[in-house]
Amino acid sequence: MVIKYYPDETHVTEAMQVNDPLLMLVSYDGNEILLANIDDAFEHHILLKKLDYKDTEIDRFFRVVLNQEGADWTFVCPRGYKGISNQDKRMETFFNDGVNQISKAIRTIGYNAKIQIPQRYRRHFNMLKPT
Repeated sequence: MVIKYYPDETHVTEAMQVNDPLLMLVSYDGNEILLANIDDAFEHHILLKKLDYKDTEIDRFFRVVLNQEGADWTFVCPRGYKGISNQDKRMETFFNDGVNQISKAIRTIGYNAKIQIPQRYRRHFNMLKPT
């Protein structure tokens, strides 16, 4: 995995040492991690721009806010994810891929944080549960 830091690795490492919240974007293919102190980038779209990505590239990444205690996953599955037209299958695939790639990214940066999906993002996640 290639890790890109904003504004730089030293600044992000300092934030990690005091357990400040971080913004993390993990590419769907698992090849890239974009990382910043939340106070430097404020939100995922801004982090993308600061690292010279286009706004529209947000749908190439899993979005996470984390510190050493936990990782909150912004669970937003794009309609075109992997070209899967069946919504249930697309959500299930997105969930499984996200757990795998986000877990790897968390370990790569040296954290052991549990992935959580905040209540406000559970609308799509709850679709996976049997009724």
